[in-house]
Amino acid sequence: MTDLRFSKARGREDVKTCLTHFNGLNQELLDEIIKTRRAGIRTRFTCSPVNRSMVGVRVWLLLLSSVSLRVSAVPIERGPPTRDEKAEDNADTGLYYDRYLREVIEVLETDPHFREKLQSANTEDIKNGRLSKELDLVGHHVRTRLDELKRQEVSRLRMLLKAKLDSTNMQSVQMDHVSLLKQFEHLDPHNQNTFEARDLELLIATATKDLENYDAERHEEFKRYEMLKEHERREYLKSLDQEKREREEKRMEEMKEKHRQHPKVNAPGSVDQLREVWEETDGLDPQEFNPKTFFKLHDTNGDGVLDEQELEALFTKELEKVYDPKNEEDDMMEMEEERLRMREHVMKNVDLNHDRLVSLDEFLKSTEKKEFSSPTEWETLDDNKPVYTEEELQRFEAELWDKQVELSRRAETLRQEQEILKERGKALEAQKKEYQQAVVEMSRQKAQQAARQLPPSGPDGELRFQPDARNLAQEHHQVGKMPVDPNRDVQDGPPAEPPQNLQHTP
Repeated sequence: MTDLRFSKARGREDVKTCLTHFNGLNQELLDEIIKTRRAGIRTRFTCSPVNRSMVGVRVWLLLLSSVSLRVSAVPIERGPPTRDEKAEDNADTGLYYDRYLREVIEVLETDPHFREKLQSANTEDIKNGRLSKELDLVGHHVRTRLDELKRQEVSRLRMLLKAKLDSTNMQSVQMDHVSLLKQFEHLDPHNQNTFEARDLELLIATATKDLENYDAERHEEFKRYEMLKEHERREYLKSLDQEKREREEKRMEEMKEKHRQHPKVNAPGSVDQLREVWEETDGLDPQEFNPKTFFKLHDTNGDGVLDEQELEALFTKELEKVYDPKNEEDDMMEMEEERLRMREHVMKNVDLNHDRLVSLDEFLKSTEKKEFSSPTEWETLDDNKPVYTEEELQRFEAELWDKQVELSRRAETLRQEQEILKERGKALEAQKKEYQQAVVEMSRQKAQQAARQLPPSGPDGELRFQPDARNLAQEHHQVGKMPVDPNRDVQDGPPAEPPQNLQHTP
């Protein structure tokens, strides 16, 4: 097979030759062209191991097509082929039970029976819970591992609940774990030890609902970000004097105007936008644009559909016209919000079955619409009104003020508690010194008492238990000098035996 490299130098001629006879190409040759093209593209966009292990499995994609929703799509960079390039597992759904969800999926996919049922199921089987019933047929080691995962998740949630109660000064409140766990909808709170079909059903339903609401939550986060930015801008200007304020307002207006000066942004999903990617990113002749080839080139994980991340990667060239991280006037948070708006626009027009995926058939049908070749002009965030109203900003500022008051109150409480602790520390330190002095005094008294009770020691430190000889001599001399009383009887002693008792014994 001829090695066709889609490079700037020779790629266009090779592709032009192939595309001239595109209708006559068999599927094997087309697949080889796509494979060769992918070999020359290095992308920093990566799929999570969950997605990679489910290549070709479309049913699970309803739940997990957004498993990497928080991964920002990045430009596709052309570079030399890389071998065994290991994708980083840095994707996160943003769900508070993300790890539990991933681990359950990975364990289930180790069971051949469940994986086979998964491949043959459809989106309705997942939504209505029929797939969950297959859990009863998985291997014992799989069920054991799932039971362990659930117990770990319940333990983690209990720790979160305890931390929440501790932070709200409710340590003394008796906790009803079953009632508290009911607020977590992704598991069955009445069975905290084993993973059953009900748990899988709840996990799928909750994750599907949460992921569907995720875009709305991202929009709300961006709105709060913009309101906070405006609040800080106004507070900053209030802190300046009249002259500095006018100068700063002028500078800010100049930055806004500079940001608005950018090339025209093509409508996402339009022929002009896709041709620009075809030319600038893929290095192909825009006149030879072919939707089917384009789809296969940008189905980076080869699962036959374009998921949300693969779509968002297509908008990078358009976003680079407006946003540059090196420019002070360009806000990268706004860029990601713009990317989200573009993806939602394409999904709305192309995703016919609303499964958050774009199939080849849906993609080709979208190219037949009028909006594909003659779209309405795309309006960026700068062209639209602010994402918030003045009333919303005022409520937000009131909320900030309330939080500031609460933080100040807590800070004052902590300061008072710190003062109390300092005073207690001083009292304890004084008491400690008193105890130390008492111990020293007791030790001194014991030493003195012990010194008085010990026998005298010799010149070499040995103990002497006999009286001093010199003292004994002095005492004897004094006794010798004592006067003798003539009237005193003979020294006391036993009475003498009478003569008659003394008998001679032969």
